[in-house]
Amino acid sequence: MYTTVNEDGVLNNYATEPKMYYAEYPAIWEQRKYLIQGAFATLIVTTLILVGLSVS
Repeated sequence: MYTTVNEDGVLNNYATEPKMYYAEYPAIWEQRKYLIQGAFATLIVTTLILVGLSVS
């Protein structure tokens, strides 16, 4: 932990910063997985909207 002291003797504690890294581009199988998840999410949202419209 990083600590500083100002002229009045007050301590200021700072958390240590995590290591930064660049995100990697998703692989082909990850892209397909995201596509399937998006399709299911779209299906669920569409179903919920249609059920809501039919009930009201």
